[in-house]
This record gives sequence, C-alpha cells and structure tokens, in this order.
Amino acid sequence: MRWDNLTAPPVEGVPERAAPATPPLPLALPGATVRTFDTPAFAGMTFYEVRAKSIINRVPGTSRVPFEWTINPYRGCSHACVYCYARNTHTYLDLDAGADFDSKVIVKVNAGELVRRELAAPRWRGAHVAMGTNVDCYQRAEGRYQLMPQIIAALRDFANPFSILTKGTLVLRDLPLLRQAAEVTRVGVSYSVGFVDERLWRAVEPGTPSPRRRLDAVRALSDAGLSVGVLMAPILPGLSDSDESIDATVAAIAAAGATSVTPIALHLRPGAREWYAHWLAREFPHLVPRYRELYRAGAYAPQAYQRELTARVRIAARRHGLYRSEPAEHAEPGESGQGGGPGERGGHRRLTKSPPPPAAEQLSLL
Repeated sequence: MRWDNLTAPPVEGVPERAAPATPPLPLALPGATVRTFDTPAFAGMTFYEVRAKSIINRVPGTSRVPFEWTINPYRGCSHACVYCYARNTHTYLDLDAGADFDSKVIVKVNAGELVRRELAAPRWRGAHVAMGTNVDCYQRAEGRYQLMPQIIAALRDFANPFSILTKGTLVLRDLPLLRQAAEVTRVGVSYSVGFVDERLWRAVEPGTPSPRRRLDAVRALSDAGLSVGVLMAPILPGLSDSDESIDATVAAIAAAGATSVTPIALHLRPGAREWYAHWLAREFPHLVPRYRELYRAGAYAPQAYQRELTARVRIAARRHGLYRSEPAEHAEPGESGQGGGPGERGGHRRLTKSPPPPAAEQLSLL
C-alpha cells in the first residue's frame, strides 16, 4: 500500500499536542501526519494519518477465504489482543509486532471518499466486500475518526454487499446505516467472543469491550432485524477450553440471539506466536510445556484437538438451542478477533439455529 503526503485538519473537539520529534517517522510512512491526543482512552498511543492510494483491496489468491475483496481503514489496533494474527503486518511498516502494533495506529483518513470513488469505477462489478479482516474497524480510534459511517453509506448507495467482523460495540452507532443498507443489499455482521470469563478477558484482550458488552451488542443488532453470527474465537488451550468455559460461553451466545456459533481453536503465526509466548510465560508459566507440545508442528493445534473442541461446542450448542451443524466456509484467520485457521482444512463447523447468516461468509479475524 502506498500513501500520498498528508496535511490533515485537527480532529474536532479533541485536544491535541505535537508528537515527539523522535523517533522519526517509520520509513514506510513518509509524510504522514503524526498525532497524539490528551485523553485517557488514547494514553500512550500515536496515530499516523495518511492518504491511501486505494482502499478496496484484493485478497491474494493463495488466501483460502470465501471473499475476494476487503476494506481496512486502519492498521494496528488498540484492542491489544495478545494472540492477534495481524501483528506481523506491522513489521511491513518498519514497526514492531508487539507494543507498536497495540499503540501505533495508521489511519487512512480518506477511506470514505476512496470507497465511493472505487465503487463508481466502471471496472468494479459489485463483489462482496469484507471488513474487519485485518484489524478491527470499530477499535477505539473509530470513535474519533468516524470513517465507517462514510464507508457504509457508500456501500449502501451503490447497493454493494458487505460484511463486518468486530469486537467493538461502536458498531451500534451505525445501526441506522446498517439497516438502510440491508434494505438494498446483503449485509452481515459477526462478533468475536471466544469466552465470557472477565478475568481472562482483561488479561488477553485488554483494549476490547467486555464479552458481555459484545453480547449485548449482538442482542441489539438481532433485535433490529440483522442476522448476527458469533465466532467463538479463539478458544485458548488450558485457559478457555474446559467444559465449563465452553458451556457458559455457548449459553451466553445463544441467549444473546446469535444465529450461529463457530468454534475456532487458537492459532499462532509468526509475530503473534512470539508475543503470545512471552505473555504466556509471564502470566501462566505452567502452561508453557502444553503449548510447546500443541504447537510444535507450526501455527495450528493438532487436528484431533480441533475436532474434540468442535464436538464439545456442538454438544453445548444443541443444549442451548443452536442445534443444527453446518460446515463452515474455508477461511484464513483475520485480525480483529482470530477466525479461520484450522477451518481452512475442514476442521471446524458452524452451529446454527437458522439458515446461515450472510456474515458467516466472513470467517476471519478477529
């Protein structure tokens, strides 16, 4: 991705201060405008505002996902999920996959106008567009930059099908736009909720809304007439894979009105693997030998472990009303919440209580 130089106006209503002169701009972001905000929500964070050359990106053909096009208005993510698949992408920008990924966010400030321009191009054929496949488009920065209303409005105006995968509750702000879009095209929303244990949430996903708040958002979206699926992802070995954790999580997902639940075991690719391993050794050192054994062959847990998880989630889903089993589409993991992964090989299944919602086409993340 390339960007033009940018002279951006201040964000209205937000006090700002000049970023420190050092360190210099990342080599991959020449001319970006650098901002920091004097508000508690953005303490320690730096935003690099850029003008992107393009915004609707083609997914590489080698990626086994059920969609070809994505929109990602942000790079980096304040959710700070220790397992996030997208961490390694920050290294492409001369930033690190650890603390930089959590605290240095690239903002494509012209995303809305680019979406409208690219949808109007004669070569565009109205293909499905997936959002939330790199980092969460409803992370905290969206509350300041407000890029998603422009993006959704453009997709609505061109009746272009799309889906959103998120852990953010800010999507409720855009519910009127989503309902308008759903009247003219296919719209899907999926949430990532891997567990409901709040102590674990604070340790593993410290920058996200709590699992209960996410499920409240699932209920609100469902009550508004949208079909909302939940990726039960990632399920963390030794931390959220007990029968008790699985049953409590599935029960909460069913009670929230979700139309499907897709269990996905943790996978650890380069960047995420090192960051998660460091966190695990610090917080749960007794689990290190188990993880070393599970992931000794690479990024994915053994197929036998994945099948066992799926079977136990299926039992819980039937118990709580998500009773019918459907094969999940092949998918690559995404970054808002960790989806896909082993399912590329037919390893996980979507458990539904109604026909699969459009959002289930977007098994990524998160």
